[in-house]
Amino acid sequence: MALIELKNIVKKYEDGGEPTIALNGVSLNIEKGEFVAIMGPSGSGKSTLLHVLGFLDLPTSGEYKFNEKYLSDYSKDEIARVRNKEMGFIFQAFNLLPRTSVLENVKLPLLYSGVDESKWEKLATEAVKAVGLEHRINHDSSQLSGGEKQRVAIARALVLNPQVVFADEPTGNLDSKSGQIVMEIIRKLNEDLGHTVVLVTHETYTAEHAQRIIRVKDGKIESDVKVEHRRHRDEFEK
Repeated sequence: MALIELKNIVKKYEDGGEPTIALNGVSLNIEKGEFVAIMGPSGSGKSTLLHVLGFLDLPTSGEYKFNEKYLSDYSKDEIARVRNKEMGFIFQAFNLLPRTSVLENVKLPLLYSGVDESKWEKLATEAVKAVGLEHRINHDSSQLSGGEKQRVAIARALVLNPQVVFADEPTGNLDSKSGQIVMEIIRKLNEDLGHTVVLVTHETYTAEHAQRIIRVKDGKIESDVKVEHRRHRDEFEK
């Protein structure tokens, strides 16, 4: 069943002169449990597409249905609730609080979740364990390596057990070894835990962990293909 359905999505930005068209008639479906990579050159619209999918930006026109409900039928409060509870976000820049512990960083989405505060410690600890950083749980994020910071960001995205995880260039600031570890964790989110994953990347190697690659150019979908030869987990063990 489709978790995400887009039909003829257009996104324009007004800058006082001619409007910039970032998305120009995008239509696609993403099924529950899919792992989809979105690729394209700089300025192609791939990050704008991710922002629209993640309720971080609203389309100018077109139809967006999330979990069988049209975006136009969501109130502002409902949009905020879905973004907080049903969606997890991983960004290239990590977006962690520097002088705050790993555990407290992972707790952040819980502040606005409505989850009873007595459960926060357990939920955050479980998320930290899921990315293999329990030995760093009380360290400030400023003491971590880039790869470890991204793993904290993944734990934070997981803490409310969202339906879908959006990852925007999650390996862009990492060396190849750290990037491999991060991609292994993201793949486990999909294969072992059942999260739908939507990944934006410019790296073919990273995209090939997905089941499907959507290429975007000039705000339009250029191609949408299944990945025939996905990267295998055992590559991380070599």
